[in-house]
Amino acid sequence: MIPEMIPEMIPDLRFDARDILATLEPWVLCESPTHDAAAVNRMMGVAARDLALLGATVETIPSRMGLSDCVRARFPHRDRDAPGILVLGHLDTVHPVGTLGSLPWRIEGDRAYGPGILDMKGGNVVALAAIRALAAAGIETPLPVTVLFTGDEEVGSPSTRDLIEAEAARHAFVLVPEPGQPENGVVTGRYAIARFELEALGRPSHAGASPHEGRSAIRAMARKILAIDALSDADCTVSTGVVSGGQWVNCVPTVCRGQALSMAKRQADLDRGVARMLALSGEEDGVRFTVTRGVTRPVWEPDAGCMALYERARALSEALGQPLPHRSAGGGSDGNFTGANGIPTLDGLGPLGQGYHTLEEHVLIESLPRRARLFAALLASLGAAGRA
Repeated sequence: MIPEMIPEMIPDLRFDARDILATLEPWVLCESPTHDAAAVNRMMGVAARDLALLGATVETIPSRMGLSDCVRARFPHRDRDAPGILVLGHLDTVHPVGTLGSLPWRIEGDRAYGPGILDMKGGNVVALAAIRALAAAGIETPLPVTVLFTGDEEVGSPSTRDLIEAEAARHAFVLVPEPGQPENGVVTGRYAIARFELEALGRPSHAGASPHEGRSAIRAMARKILAIDALSDADCTVSTGVVSGGQWVNCVPTVCRGQALSMAKRQADLDRGVARMLALSGEEDGVRFTVTRGVTRPVWEPDAGCMALYERARALSEALGQPLPHRSAGGGSDGNFTGANGIPTLDGLGPLGQGYHTLEEHVLIESLPRRARLFAALLASLGAAGRA
């Protein structure tokens, strides 16, 4: 029995995995690592064209901080300026251009592989498939729909956080098609995250003739990395993920830089971790070590509005024959910002799969049409009769 909240045609909508994969393939083949703004902008162009074909009014929002542009698309609606549904996604990936050589687009059995296919191009395409199916069936959503694609999520959204928060504030709901969770799950909260810039400044000397006159920045950084690792506990983890230093092998290195990441389930735990990291700054044995706090994602703890949105999604999913468990998750998303600001947000609505950020990144093909149908049901029912 399909409850009244689902328009009668939703169970009969056609979602073919082959059609979704046909749209997804050019997205995956357009490599778009965050720090290659030109590459991400090419991906923005691919997405903008698909959005325009769906009938949206598409605009490009100019870049800043040397990162990519953004794309915002608004779909026709009789109440276009009313608070509606924001579909929030990112088009940047962690994979450098050329990754297709070692992680080619391919289909093997029940899996489709490629850089960024799970995080999160697959989810973005699922959202578009839902919009396309509703339009083809002549189903008007109760609320207007806007899509916002950004290009710097993988580095903490430093150039787009203000845009995301401003756009979300104009909407009643935010749907984030980041990768789905195990057992067909979704995300109703995310941990707090802080990034740090690390710098060690030593003293140069000739590495062969007078090594003891110098003070190695690399050696000092290595010691600090061990100290950083030791800060991790059950409530707040800290890790160093990027290190670079030195210029000549025959010189004691003067400069070494790195980046570290801290994650915690509660804001108080993150604040404690941040204080411990900043306390590592200082001078020792002639090397000056500095920790600078960078981009931070606030903890997103589900409130009543978030849980009401989840309960609507759960009822829809169960009516369509699938359970929909929920959880708070690590690995931040732009849902951190919208959820923390009190806007009802549901994250992890994308397809299922494994291996994101690795050379085994893939989606489970059968989850593409299943997630598209749930996404369509959400779009078609949110706001109906004034309900969440």
